[in-house]
Amino acid sequence: MTAEVRPPTPATVTVQNPVLPGFHPDPSILRVGEDYYLATSTFQWFPGVAIYHSRDLVNWRLAARPLDRTALLDMRGNTDSGGIWAPCLSHDGERFHLIYTDVKAWGMQEAFKDSPNYLTTAEQLEGPWSAPVYLNSSGFDPSLFHDDDGRKWLLNMVWDHRPGRNPFAGIVLQEYSPAEQRLVGPRDLIFKGTELGVTEGPHVYKHGGWYYLVTAEGGTSYDHAVTVARSRSLHGPYEVHPENPILTAADDPSLPIQKAGHSSFTQTPDNQWLLAHLCGRPLTEKGECPLGRETALQPLVWGEDGWPRLAGGGHHPAQTAELPALPPHPWPTVPERDDFQSGALRSEWLTLRVPAADLGVELTGDGLRLLGRESLNSRHHTALVGRRLQSLHARLRTSLDFDPQDFQQMAGVCAYYDTRNWVYLRLSCDEALGRTLNVVSCENGTYREHLPQEVPVEAGTVEMQVLYSGPTFAFAYRQAGRDWADLGPPFSAGLLSDEHCGGLSFTGTFLALACQDLSGQRQPATFHWAEYTETP
Repeated sequence: MTAEVRPPTPATVTVQNPVLPGFHPDPSILRVGEDYYLATSTFQWFPGVAIYHSRDLVNWRLAARPLDRTALLDMRGNTDSGGIWAPCLSHDGERFHLIYTDVKAWGMQEAFKDSPNYLTTAEQLEGPWSAPVYLNSSGFDPSLFHDDDGRKWLLNMVWDHRPGRNPFAGIVLQEYSPAEQRLVGPRDLIFKGTELGVTEGPHVYKHGGWYYLVTAEGGTSYDHAVTVARSRSLHGPYEVHPENPILTAADDPSLPIQKAGHSSFTQTPDNQWLLAHLCGRPLTEKGECPLGRETALQPLVWGEDGWPRLAGGGHHPAQTAELPALPPHPWPTVPERDDFQSGALRSEWLTLRVPAADLGVELTGDGLRLLGRESLNSRHHTALVGRRLQSLHARLRTSLDFDPQDFQQMAGVCAYYDTRNWVYLRLSCDEALGRTLNVVSCENGTYREHLPQEVPVEAGTVEMQVLYSGPTFAFAYRQAGRDWADLGPPFSAGLLSDEHCGGLSFTGTFLALACQDLSGQRQPATFHWAEYTETP
């Protein structure tokens, strides 16, 4: 289902990296005909997997969230930064194939990693996607390779829990039988990795009679890298690129784009190649990346020796990339303001671990209605609807109606990272003062209230905002006929970053609407509209 091969065109277009800003890690890039797709990880956010679509490599739209029902993805109780790791999107000429991991429990202090891997397929990207086929649980970062002879092969890193062993034990290969819907034949360890270590994220490509194995190494932080090895046989042995790694920022901490790794390849119809890779932008003085791990594109060329290299030489990630100039294809602009009138949540909104319907989320015609559920520390039923922060010059505003009767009932707007890290402007009830506001937070598990006393507010609608102004963010509120009033101190943007939130956390900052009722009465809150705006 690939387009006819055409002579290469010398024209290029300058693309600004990252092409998918904000939390968009582990990109799996694919071309089908004239269409390009990027599938990225979503971790504990539901629906699972975000797939973006482009016709020109410049303009990308969110086209699908395939894991949109609990039959495909049930993450209740999943650990923070568990859930969907490193999906792989492929096409065999007839159907899309999506391979994904649902990580149930993990941590570098734990011996075992519960990481079941699944396959779902669809004729069209929009679905319907088939019931999941369970594959294995031997490790994470699975991918599917469709060989020229029609056989299909699953690759994944294998986790070795035994003391004294390298837990990242290498890349394993096993055949997948579509007819039997299971893995068949022996499981072969085809690559143990290089001295960079932490070998994961495998993809195989066939080019010029060689099988090229692309892996991520060095870990997903500042030592991240892309390793390439090749073999005449899919089963190996694999020789490593003589200039390995082909992409990394580990040797230059001054680069504005860091953490480059976890790459995948594709080619245009005129046989020009490019790679998509994970990256991060340190945007605070401490080198923190509040926007999480993002997706970038760079051009790739094949040398006379048969090895791929970055076009222009070197191995560093670039802020700008010269990609093949394709006919421009912009998409309609997504409105900044959402009045919640479409009958369903717009695709930029996500919930935690379970579908919105399971949390009692409703679009009532008057706005978004949330029933108060468990606390922001819960990993089960949190009534929270959020979207990615994609710039450090941005704000989220909303209009809230909420009538709390108890101090255990609260609703408002928050900047959220995970169950242990968030900052929340919440409307609640004080026994003496009635309805009140306060800014509360959780920092690596430690809870704080940031105002010396509650701020009383009158009955009626309260407008709220969280505003990012570069290195800091802060909250404000207003009621009818009044100006915005700041509430609480400014917070460092780095407070909600992978680096600050434990170091091995992966999700970036979200801006969210939330409602809690720890009394169990499920007091409702109505958000009449929400507006996400980015400023220069």
